[in-house]
Amino acid sequence: MTADTTKDRVLSLIVTAGPITAATLAHELNVTPAAIRRHLTALEDEGNITDHEPPGVHVRGRGRPARSFIATAEGQQALASAYAEVAVDAMGFLRKHGELEAFVEAKSAQLEAELSSAVPKDAPMEERVQALSDALGKRGYATSVRPGPGGYTVQLCQGHCPVQSIAQSAPEWCEAEARTFSRILDVHVQRLSTLAGGAHVCTTTIPVAAALPVAATTRKEG
Repeated sequence: MTADTTKDRVLSLIVTAGPITAATLAHELNVTPAAIRRHLTALEDEGNITDHEPPGVHVRGRGRPARSFIATAEGQQALASAYAEVAVDAMGFLRKHGELEAFVEAKSAQLEAELSSAVPKDAPMEERVQALSDALGKRGYATSVRPGPGGYTVQLCQGHCPVQSIAQSAPEWCEAEARTFSRILDVHVQRLSTLAGGAHVCTTTIPVAAALPVAATTRKEG
């Protein structure tokens, strides 16, 4: 096992179980105390972990409790980035072995099953889109609904995507997500932009009313 991998395991355990002492880390990870101290020093130097001071404990000297550690915001982000790299590698592996499409479709079906129950089937389209937005928001997508031009559409906007790094390496993910929205809402939707494609937000246009006939639009403009 490489040192970097062990250090990631140390950080992961601190994130999930902190505050935690060096002795507990060594026991849980089956690593020598010397190795744990080395990784803790590196993680502290990088700003990924810090000391945890229990409220009301200010003992100094030999009676001082063993140091315990918690992750900083930077440490949590670093761990998320490490997991993202693994996920991206997994997408490449699946693509190489011809399994990516099946995996993406399976995950889309799972997302559809989770979201469908939150979207009322007989409500007006605006309410259904808002319900979909709310359900996505609970899953970390930072969504909002905005009116489209002319009042014939609304735009479902996603300011954050939990799987953005995966979608960047596998655009099929975004395409499958749009099809999922279409099936849930039972209407054709159009994906205008994606975070994975470099935009500042994912934007999906959804029709909520029939457009005026071309002839009527032309008479109005004339």
